[in-house]
Amino acid sequence: MSDVFSPSDRTVEARNLSRWFGQKVAVSEVSCGFGPGVTGLLGPNGAGKTTLLRMLTGLVRPSDGLVRLLGVDPRTRPSIYGKVAMVPEDEKVHGFLTATQFVRFNATLQGMEDPRSASEAALEQVGLSDVAHRHLATFSKGMRQRAKVAAMLVHDPQVLFLDEPLNGTDPVQRAHLIRLFVELGEQGKTVIVSSHVLGEVERMADRVIAMIDGRLAGAGTVSALRSAMSDIPRRVRVGCDRPRTFAAALLEHGSVGGVTVEGEDVLHVDVLDAVEFGRLLPRVAVDSDVRIVSVEPQDESLESTFRYLVGG
Repeated sequence: MSDVFSPSDRTVEARNLSRWFGQKVAVSEVSCGFGPGVTGLLGPNGAGKTTLLRMLTGLVRPSDGLVRLLGVDPRTRPSIYGKVAMVPEDEKVHGFLTATQFVRFNATLQGMEDPRSASEAALEQVGLSDVAHRHLATFSKGMRQRAKVAAMLVHDPQVLFLDEPLNGTDPVQRAHLIRLFVELGEQGKTVIVSSHVLGEVERMADRVIAMIDGRLAGAGTVSALRSAMSDIPRRVRVGCDRPRTFAAALLEHGSVGGVTVEGEDVLHVDVLDAVEFGRLLPRVAVDSDVRIVSVEPQDESLESTFRYLVGG
């Protein structure tokens, strides 16, 4: 599975990146690139995602390998931070500050000409304008997450790193932030979102980098990752009448590896050749006098991809 960015497109790059803490290897020989749009950094807790993000931003020195952030090493070129921002997973907010003070402080640190206007615009982006006067100590975890995102956005960075940014958010807050991240990616910004929640990554990211046990497990679009899994069948859910008749007819063809009947109107088909199955399905339905109601892929989600990567 190849990287989705050519060298000229990469705004962030890791080359043979490793980090160990004593005898513990947190990240091992990871090489990958990120570019404009939203990229999901996917993996279970303990996969090394946070350590990788900290190395990419220059917060942690690699034990081996190198990082290029907008073409430079962030640890030797601190001026690059005017174009970069990060939302860490850990709670790092001062409860005695109001949301306005917190975001405006970040605008001032970034040398914004008009910190007040910049902070108001950032708070508006995350939907906190109506509670901007409240102290962060009174915010829920999800609201504090949004305040951290506002502080990240206040200087209009080109590259954004977000480590589990949706933790603690309710469904409405989560949907708002996902839309925001997608919009930022569409604007040409590089948005890197780390998460272990597969469905959330799939909703916002058009490409994925998967990590397991500190190593790179796969990189590419969801469909490309799935297409690389040539050694397992694809699974398709078919809604139809007369499912048992349809199952028997489908099993006569080489593109079908197995069929499971569910109830009176559903088949689960293990497909060995997706292209051939697409041609086969309507023909067999007509020959068998079966009416198809729906056809849905069951394993094109990141969850199935992730299960495969863990197992592989």
